[in-house]
Amino acid sequence: MRTGYEGQEAESAGTSSLPRIAVFASGSGSNFQALAEASRAGQLGGEVALLVCDKPGARVLERAREAGVPAAVFEPKRYESRGHYERDVLQTLGRHGVQWIALAGYMRLVTPVLLEAYEGRILNIHPSLLPGFPGLHAVRQALDYGVKVTGVTVHLVDAGMDTGPIVAQEAVAIAEDDTLESLLAKIQAVEHRIYPQVVRRLLAGTYGGQEDKA
Repeated sequence: MRTGYEGQEAESAGTSSLPRIAVFASGSGSNFQALAEASRAGQLGGEVALLVCDKPGARVLERAREAGVPAAVFEPKRYESRGHYERDVLQTLGRHGVQWIALAGYMRLVTPVLLEAYEGRILNIHPSLLPGFPGLHAVRQALDYGVKVTGVTVHLVDAGMDTGPIVAQEAVAIAEDDTLESLLAKIQAVEHRIYPQVVRRLLAGTYGGQEDKA
């Protein structure tokens, strides 16, 4: 069941000729903010037209209000199945004329409902050098395993968990005195820089393919 909209609901695709992007997020939304700021500055090659959030009260909703981006809020637990949930989401994306999806801290696996409708047009950003440390708590896993290098990966989304084709990666060195907080801060700094860059290059058709350097 859709909880409602934060901000103005735009039922039409608008007048911009730029590709329209929906950002999906569940938490703080720092990557949403990076994409929204790049969009507003004309540096994204697309327009962040909608936030989709599955967590009422998440910090990202405040960021969307501040950025002037409409936000559709859903509560998955109110739906009979994941498929029913995503069909409702899909209808909302259609009303907003969304052409691309960027996952940014979205804590749910995407089902075939969205995968088929947006095949090859769903991106995710992950805080490791995939295929290493997929899934949750990737930063903590890197510290626990004692590796010297981790990083950031942007990939297309498929039916698996962080298994889709890699678009770009950037390494982040782990210092001996790094804590979870300090390493997360370094990784997020890279995320906020490269995600808008990768989106822009992908929309322009200029990214170099798998494991391209952002």
